[in-house]
Parts: sequence; C-alpha cells; structure tokens
Amino acid sequence: MDIQGPFGVLLFFLIAAVFAVPLFRRLKLGAILGYLVAGIVIGPAGIDLVSNPQDILHFSEIGVVLLLFVIGLELSPDKLWSMKQHIAGLGITQIGLSALIVGIVVYAFHPMMNYAIIIGLALALSSTAFAIQLMSERGILASRCGRRGFAILLMQDLAVIPVLLLVESMATSPVSLSKPWWYGVIATVALLFVGRFMINPLLKMVARYGSRESMTASSLLIVAGAAFLMYAAGLSMGMGAFVAGIMLANSSFRHQLESDIEPFKGLTLGLFFISIGMTLDLQLFLQNPVVLLGYALLLMGVKSLIIGGLFKWIGIDWRQGLPVAFMLSQGGEFAFVVMSQAELTGSLSSELAQQVNLVVGLSMALTTPLVGLIGLMFRVEDNNKVDTATPEIDETPEVLILGFGRFGQATGRILAANSIPFTALDKDAAHIDFVKQFGNKVYFGEAGRLEVLQAAGIDKVKVALVATDRTEVTENITRMLVKHYPHIKIIARARNRASYWALRSIGAHQVIREVFKGSVEAASSTLHALGFSMGEALRKADEFESHDNAMLEHSYEHRDDLEKLIEIGRKGRSDLERLFKQDQVS
Repeated sequence: MDIQGPFGVLLFFLIAAVFAVPLFRRLKLGAILGYLVAGIVIGPAGIDLVSNPQDILHFSEIGVVLLLFVIGLELSPDKLWSMKQHIAGLGITQIGLSALIVGIVVYAFHPMMNYAIIIGLALALSSTAFAIQLMSERGILASRCGRRGFAILLMQDLAVIPVLLLVESMATSPVSLSKPWWYGVIATVALLFVGRFMINPLLKMVARYGSRESMTASSLLIVAGAAFLMYAAGLSMGMGAFVAGIMLANSSFRHQLESDIEPFKGLTLGLFFISIGMTLDLQLFLQNPVVLLGYALLLMGVKSLIIGGLFKWIGIDWRQGLPVAFMLSQGGEFAFVVMSQAELTGSLSSELAQQVNLVVGLSMALTTPLVGLIGLMFRVEDNNKVDTATPEIDETPEVLILGFGRFGQATGRILAANSIPFTALDKDAAHIDFVKQFGNKVYFGEAGRLEVLQAAGIDKVKVALVATDRTEVTENITRMLVKHYPHIKIIARARNRASYWALRSIGAHQVIREVFKGSVEAASSTLHALGFSMGEALRKADEFESHDNAMLEHSYEHRDDLEKLIEIGRKGRSDLERLFKQDQVS
C-alpha cells in the first residue's frame, strides 16, 4: 500500500494530532503550535511522510470555511449591522496602516512599487483561524476587546477579493484568475434568496422525516453549497459560508447546526494548521534564520502596535488591548493565496514569494508563545478587568429549558415577563414554529446531546429545567447534567412517584411532579363545591400536600422495597385520616 496515499496521509495526520496537541497543551504552548510543529515533522522538511502538502492545504481550507460558518451563526444581521462602524473604521484603518508601514520596509530592501504594494497588503491580513482559536481558548471572544478584534478580522476577509484583483491587475503574465464582477453579485443575491426562503423549510422537512445523520448531512450541505457558490463566482469560499451562517443566526435550528458542524470544524482546522507547517521551507530558513525571524518579529511588532493603538483610540486600556493585538499580529492564511497568485502572474519572483510565505509561517508559530508571554506579563491586571468580560453580541441565558411543551412554556413565560434571558430547546420542528408565533425564544435541538447543550450556552447558565415528556429521556439528560455540569441547579419534571425517586437518586436538585399541583387544586375546588368554605378547602388541600410530600420523602429511602412501600402507604393513609378527624373535632 502507498503510505503517502489518502489513507496514509489520514493516518499520519491523526497520529500527529493525538500526540502533538496534548503535549503542547501540557507545556502551555497551545494546540495551534502543536499542529504546526507536527506538520513540520511529518512534512517534506522533516521525515517526509507527506510529500504533497499543497494539495492537503487546499483541501484543509474547508476548516476555515466551517469556522466562518459557525461565527456567522453567532451574528444575526441586526447585530452585525450594529458593528458596522467598527468593521469599517477599525478594519480599514488597520489594513491601510499595516500595508503602508510594511510596504515602506519592503520598498527599502526591494525598490519596486508593485512588490511593496502586494507584500504590504498580503501581510496586513491576519489569520482568522489562528486569532479566533486563540481568543476562544482564552474566553475573550465575546468580550468588548474580542469583538473589536473580530471586526478587524471580518474586514480583512472582506478585503481578500479586492487584494486578489489588484494583484491580477499588476500581472506581467497574461493569466486571468477572476470571474467578471457581476458573477459575484448574482451569487450573493442567489445565496441570500436561498438562505431567506429555502433553507429553513428544508431543515424542517429533514427534522420531521429524516434521521440524525440526515440533519448532519444537511448542515454540511448548507456550508459546502454556500462556499461552492461563492467560489464558482470567483469570490471567497469563507465569505459564502459566513453569509450562510448569518442568514441562519435567527433560525430555530441554529444550535443544532452548530453542534453538527463543530466536530468537523475542529478536525479540519487541525489539518489546516498541520498543512501550513508542512509548507514551511526549512532549507530557505536555515540559509538566513536570523533575518527571517527578525522579519517575522518586526511584522508582529508593527501590527500589534497598530491594533493596540486603535484599541486605545476607542477607549480600551493597553493592558486589555495589547494581548488581543498580539493574537491578530501574525500573517494570515490568505497571504499564501496572494503569494501563490502573485508568483503565478509574475508579479513577484518565486524566491521572494517563498520568503514571504516563510515569514507568515514563522509569525504563526511565534504567535502562541508570545501571547502566552504577554498574558503572564499582564496576569494581575487581567484578573481585574471588567469591560472585557461584558458580552456585546448576544444575551447570556441564565436558564436553559429542555423541552418546551406546556410544562416548560409556563416557566418560559414567567421568565420572559420578568426580563430574565433563557434559551429553550425542543426537538419537534412543527411545535417550534407554533410556539414562536407567540414570541417564544425556542430552538430546534436534541437536548440529550452534550454538544447541542454546549452550543446552546449551557456553560454559562445558572439553572436547567428538564421539562421533557418522556421519563427515560428526562433521566438521561439529568444524569448527563449532573456528570458534566455539577454547578448548575437542576429542576426536573417527574411523571409519577417512581420517576420522582429515580430523578432524586440521579442527583436532581428539585423534582416537580407534573400533575400533583393540579390534582390538589382540583380537590380543593371539589370540597368547596360540596359546601366547604374556600378557606377551609384550601387549608385541607395544603395539609394533604404537606403530608404527601413528607410521606414521599420518607418512602424515598425504601424505594426498592415493595413491602416497606406498602406499609408506608397504609400508615400514611391512616395518619392522614386521623389528621382530618382531629381537624373536625377542633
């Protein structure tokens, strides 16, 4: 068997991921650097287990596409519109200043204007995958500073197409790489139309008639279809996925889509970083190691100062803005694309393009350790920052309601009336459509899947109400919550006494019998209809409720002993009769 065939490449990738990532996490260097080093080791510059890294790099770009789709799911159109000033203001200013300063440095060594413009613009772009991964690992993506950084990254992604068109206009070889501009307009309009009118009906049909695998396949189809449509029109695949994500940000299927995409995103992003490591030309680096390292550090220093200065300009403290600025300071994956096109069109020499690629790769490799060093320098101040912890994009739910039928809706309505944010999950797509007509915030998702709960934000909630209508499902969800989220207060719905005992034994903090309160209320109304005063009827109902709860609690200890339960039941009935007789005498 060819060890460099598809199966062999997959095997080497998995070995690298399994061993390198835990090791580098253990050393506090981060998963990204682990992937890069693993790529260097197994690539042509290492032991040459994989000799075609460029082919793998093209395939692994799907990781960036999936990443942008998930980001789009977190940004509804109105929230994205609220960021327009930061996307345009911070993003354009950062690209312009970075390209200008880097271009001046390039011109000093290579006095050709097209070299300065192309390399300046290419190195002004950061790595979306690197920066967002680092911000996510450190929990600052939802902070004020993190969102400003994301706005810069988004503007950079939007700038990729104009940069590529500019490179093509400088071509010395007659190569046309782009489609007519109106292709992009048609593709964008088509994507918006499909996202607005067709995707949700498709997902509803799959949710109703398909299987779990069908829903996962639908998620991947949406991303791949949007990416391919934009790519066929000569635009960025990532932008197509990002727009598709935005179109589905307010969809009921948002959390389900995110949980389905997440495993594929993680694996393909890892492959992407390994591929970058494999493309680094170590022979070229060994010829001038000090010079290339100096260029990489200079690039990171310039971009960090520019981005940190922009953060300071909008009122973010240096101690909060500088770590995020370093996370955006490396060269980006799109620089490889720009260099490839510039080399193909004759706009840059092959050697110079390879040097720029190496500088970008080195800056990526240096990002994680430098961010760690900056974090150590500002550790004390970081612990006291407040603005950075304030989310601006989405409300953080305090309650997660799992199952949004009649039982769960009552809690949801009361929470909404008191302006308490919550998220509800239900797996009946038709039911979701119905309850959303009344203003309820409910999403499609299987509450029994841990990844769906994570996508719904369970890490940040205080209370989980398990209101599903099937006993075994309720017990499984409660068991999973107790195991993975012991700090969350769990309130569970029980159908009967056996369900009550089971949920108590699993670890639910409070168990509510679904029909008990209603039956007690019916009993008090019956007594009142028979001639008892309302006050007396309510008092007798309260006495019964207290007595029954106490007896249920006592019987919990003997729930597996049928004879003991019968004895407790008989004794409880006689005690209740005696209590009411004493009531009549008094």
